[in-house]
Amino acid sequence: LSYDHRLIDGRESVGFLVTIKELLEDPTRLLLDV
Repeated sequence: LSYDHRLIDGRESVGFLVTIKELLEDPTRLLLDV
């Protein structure tokens, strides 16, 4: 995944990517909505 710094604040996009990474590493969190 990538993002355009001209449109999206870096801090918000990094937080989103970290969340996606964590959900991919532990899909039970996604299913249990923890």
